[in-house]
Amino acid sequence: MSNTYTQIYIQSVFAVKGRQNLIFQDHEDELYRYIGGILRNKGHKSLAINGMPDHIHVFFGMKPTESLSDLMRDIKANSSGFINDKKWFPGKFHWQEGFGSFSYSHSQLDNVIWYIKNQKEHHKKKSFREEYLSFLKEFDIQYDDRYVVAPIEEYK
Repeated sequence: MSNTYTQIYIQSVFAVKGRQNLIFQDHEDELYRYIGGILRNKGHKSLAINGMPDHIHVFFGMKPTESLSDLMRDIKANSSGFINDKKWFPGKFHWQEGFGSFSYSHSQLDNVIWYIKNQKEHHKKKSFREEYLSFLKEFDIQYDDRYVVAPIEEYK
C-alpha cells in the first residue's frame, strides 16, 4: 500500500482458558519470541510481550494490512498450536475466547512498555481480573460482566 502512513499502537491482553496457570516461567521467553515472530512475519512491530502464568500482554505497532480480530485469531491459534506441539504440559492448551485491545499514542509508548515488562511486580498488588476491569473502565469500554474474564474460583 504505497502512500499509506499510519501510527497505530495496540496493547492486547488475553488469558489462558479456565484461567489456568499454564504459561510456565521456563517457557515464557520462547513463547513470547514466537508471538513476536508472528507479528513480524505479518508486517507488524513487536514492542513488548510479557505476562503471568494465566495471561499475557502483547504491545505492538500495527500495520493496517489486516483486521485486529484476524491478527489476534492468528496469534492465539498459532501460539496455542506451538505450545501443544512443544508438549509443555499434559493435555491440550487453549486460550480463553476473546481478548481486550487498547490503543495508545506515541507519547505513551515508554509507559506502556514499562508496564508490560513489569507484570510480575504489578500483579503482586492487583489480580488479573482487577487489571482487566481497570483497562475497560479507563478506556470507557462498555462490557457485559457475564463475558468478562471470570475469577479463577468460578472455574473450579
